[in-house]
Amino acid sequence: MGFNCGIVGLPNVGKSTLFNALTSTVQAQAANYPFCTIEPNVGRVAVPDARLDVLQQIDKAQKIVPTQLEFVDIAGLVRGASRGEGLGNQFLANIREVDAIIHVLRCFEDSNIVHVEGSVNPIRDAETVETELMLADLESMEKRIVPIQKKAQAGDKESKQWLEVMQPVLALLRDGKPARLARPTDADKLKLFNQLYLLTGKPVLYVCNVDEASAATGNEFSKQVEEMAKAQGNSSVIISAAIEAEVAQLTDSDEQKEFLDTLGLTETGLNRIIKAGYRLLGLETFFTSGPKEAHAWTMQKGITAPQAAGIIHTDFERGFIRAEVISYDDYVAYQGEVGARENGKLRQEGKTYIMQDGDVVHFLFNV
Repeated sequence: MGFNCGIVGLPNVGKSTLFNALTSTVQAQAANYPFCTIEPNVGRVAVPDARLDVLQQIDKAQKIVPTQLEFVDIAGLVRGASRGEGLGNQFLANIREVDAIIHVLRCFEDSNIVHVEGSVNPIRDAETVETELMLADLESMEKRIVPIQKKAQAGDKESKQWLEVMQPVLALLRDGKPARLARPTDADKLKLFNQLYLLTGKPVLYVCNVDEASAATGNEFSKQVEEMAKAQGNSSVIISAAIEAEVAQLTDSDEQKEFLDTLGLTETGLNRIIKAGYRLLGLETFFTSGPKEAHAWTMQKGITAPQAAGIIHTDFERGFIRAEVISYDDYVAYQGEVGARENGKLRQEGKTYIMQDGDVVHFLFNV
């Protein structure tokens, strides 16, 4: 399962600089003018997980295979994007394809870097982007609901189900509120909601791009964003894209740690974004481990053992028999599968087992 986040925001807030740092590439041109990112750049990065190193040591695995995280750097949005201003249409099309939104907000003053709105105000910037997304969703929903209403009035059951999902969304959008507030808890309705591909239906993580001096503690701008995020039920992360760019140039982990220590930081911005992103999307990790490799796999929280098996290979899910499961803590405590089995810590789980974060699993299947 992929983890796909679109990096969005106004021009010149640090999106491309952050993207370059996170992916340790120079794919995206970070320049001091709007729309330097024309096509969406896509970068895949390994998700750091210290548990993999431990599993490799226990099983003397030849290699480590971390799970992957995908970032999409999307062209900057400007006021009027919902009407096609700037690169609005392209921006809106690209953002529909991602699972979650990383909304980068400029939280630093710098006279050498122009701001498209003329001044630094992250709350205003956030509202500008959100408004454009809501307007685009509103236009889309008002067009789509008309034929659905006609079919529902004619007695079509499926259309009636769609209306139950669409009407609360449309009411929110007309009231100037994002569609995510109408996200259903019912599984069947949620499936329909997700098929609407609403821009404001996606979970949001606000990333406050601060100056280097504010990287450890934040500043007044980032505090404003944190308060806004809490009020919305969203999360925020403080990073300094400039620092992340410097860290990305250091290939030695000890050098990275030493550099971060001098700035009062305990981890990179990438790690903080990943942790917040996992919480945002309800993601967890399970492992397969042996002499060949220690492998991490990303799963949606609450999935069953057969569904987890299907992440590795569809045949595993189709021919699922059972799963041999050891918790990560037990795997470490008893130094691997043999010790865990001897101490009664290896469990035989069936099709209804709900996977837990950190499970070390061996799937048995027959096709």
